[in-house]
Amino acid sequence: MPELAKPTLTRPVAETEKRIFVASQWQLMWWRFRKHILAMIGMVILIAFYGAALTAEFLAIQDPEASRARDSLMPPQSIHLFDQGKFDPFIFAVIGTRDPNTYRRVYQVDGDTKIHVRLLATGFAYKLFGLIPTDRHLFGFESAGTGQETLYPLGTDELGRDQWSRLVFASRTSLLIGLVSVALSLVLGVLLGGLSGYYGGLMDTGIQRVIEILRSIPTIPLWMGLAAAVPRDWSVERVYFIITIIISLIGWTELARVVRGRFLSLREEEFVMAAQLSGCSKPRVIFRHMVPSFLSHIIAATTLALPAMIISETTLSFLGLGLRPPAISWGVLLQQAQNVQTVALSPWLLLPAIPVTLAILAFNFMGDGLRDAADPYGI
Repeated sequence: MPELAKPTLTRPVAETEKRIFVASQWQLMWWRFRKHILAMIGMVILIAFYGAALTAEFLAIQDPEASRARDSLMPPQSIHLFDQGKFDPFIFAVIGTRDPNTYRRVYQVDGDTKIHVRLLATGFAYKLFGLIPTDRHLFGFESAGTGQETLYPLGTDELGRDQWSRLVFASRTSLLIGLVSVALSLVLGVLLGGLSGYYGGLMDTGIQRVIEILRSIPTIPLWMGLAAAVPRDWSVERVYFIITIIISLIGWTELARVVRGRFLSLREEEFVMAAQLSGCSKPRVIFRHMVPSFLSHIIAATTLALPAMIISETTLSFLGLGLRPPAISWGVLLQQAQNVQTVALSPWLLLPAIPVTLAILAFNFMGDGLRDAADPYGI
């Protein structure tokens, strides 16, 4: 009887299966995560946002605190990319006058005067990353000697301050508050949730009652009460610190419950019992054996918590309960859009809402991708 031919795998398929069999959990997560198109797009957007936050001085055109009364509420200026058929970005000069009837500034474009935009232009002095003194900026204008040199891609506010420069500085504040708040919430959530799920008993009951009390308090009244307790004469740095603490103390409860549920299911597993029998201390069992087993889920939950933190800061500052001028954040910038008449006449003051929306969507897309990739063996 002839011997049946044994099925063989082609070399590429065999290599792919071998790579999957020997891959670590983190490699499997990455391979699955990069197949999630929206998650990859969200990650790229967030990298751009945090890159802009780190290099805000370089991206800014003018000092965000510098005001020019004659440029108050100037509309965004259009940048023309080509001049006489050549790539030579420029803007037209703008002349402002006072309307005798409304007493508002009215701006007219001077089509005869061109102000050329240059890359790596000189501007206000600063220290890049707080270390390297320089006065170079990503782009700026070439002096035309007319006294009308301005470059406001996103217009100006009521004090004549450049909205673009203030927006990139605001991104640093709002995004860093989200990171710091989530970091503190992560520590509290994992620590208290882990203790609650691992030890159980009286400790579990006490921690769960605290969580229930915190979650039952209406968020806005709680923020109002805590913000009212902050002295009005505190510096921007102290207010920044206390807002971070407030958001963290509210945001850790959900993660703590997730961690508790995982610990309740894991503490009877064989690898946990083996670690206990081998003489491992309880903190080592928790942080060396139990937490790493679902670390990917914690990362996904943390990524999804970041948008909530950013919205919290923006909401607090918008309502006047959080950061206040001269601090610069997305919420502080949006305070100018509270007046309907101002928004109707100066709609560019609503532009800070765009990066808020983009950041929230990017975090949600990336968190969704991480949540799917957290179970790399799933279908």
